[in-house]
Amino acid sequence: MRPAFIEDSEAILAGICDRDVVRNLALVPWPYDIADARAFAGRAQDPRFPHFLVTLPGIGVIGSAGLGEQQGEPEIGYWIARPFWGQGYATEAAGAVLQIARAIGYSRITAGHFTDNPASGRVLRKLGFLPTGHVSRRHSLGRGCAGDLMEYALDWEADVDPAPIARAA
Repeated sequence: MRPAFIEDSEAILAGICDRDVVRNLALVPWPYDIADARAFAGRAQDPRFPHFLVTLPGIGVIGSAGLGEQQGEPEIGYWIARPFWGQGYATEAAGAVLQIARAIGYSRITAGHFTDNPASGRVLRKLGFLPTGHVSRRHSLGRGCAGDLMEYALDWEADVDPAPIARAA
């Protein structure tokens, strides 16, 4: 994983310019064109919400992963180009973003996937996210409409069992 550079615009376009990729994203328009890729590649890094390209040696850009903000909370997002689906790249990239999120100091990260994209839900569960039990309506620029979104959260503080700490005191 690495930051995006404007020189990556063509590679970003090649990876994401697939309606089946874009329809699973909330903030990516369809159709997606070179101007969109340049805008993404040129976007300034926010130290609170970093974003990265996912790359493979000898191949180049195969996706993106990073943090954003949704309703005041940090939210993880990712996409992987279709030829690389089902090979663990989304899980690996999102896992690296979670390590960065912890280093930043976040104790809770949110996520979601459209209900017709269960593969993304499997990625989230592998990473330790738990369904919140909420399904919300979220607009997707790629779909051009709202869709049902399964909401998840990863709360590192909730993973701590207070009983061993109390016994040690």
